[in-house]
Amino acid sequence: MAERVNTECFREKVLEADIPVIADFYSDSCVPCKKLSPVLSKIEREYEGKLSVVKINVLYDGELAESYGLESTPSLLFFSNGEVKGKLVGAVSQEEIETVIGEIL
Repeated sequence: MAERVNTECFREKVLEADIPVIADFYSDSCVPCKKLSPVLSKIEREYEGKLSVVKINVLYDGELAESYGLESTPSLLFFSNGEVKGKLVGAVSQEEIETVIGEIL
């Protein structure tokens, strides 16, 4: 299951990570976010050791979402070496996510 990350540990868990990270900016009341969650869990299992998935609740850590210009949930940011390498917004498919993963791995 994806680790919950907040503002305090974002730098360590995402920006300074040794492997690429998918940051899922979500809201508990967001239906598309709930539909995306099992897809991200599957990806996390399939790419174990090659990338990690973290979840950021925009209701509690909205300043992180704002700092990346995110205006809707779900929003996925793909980080590698501390930089955003890709972005997907909305209820995207596993194939769309894997396309971006392929570009950063």
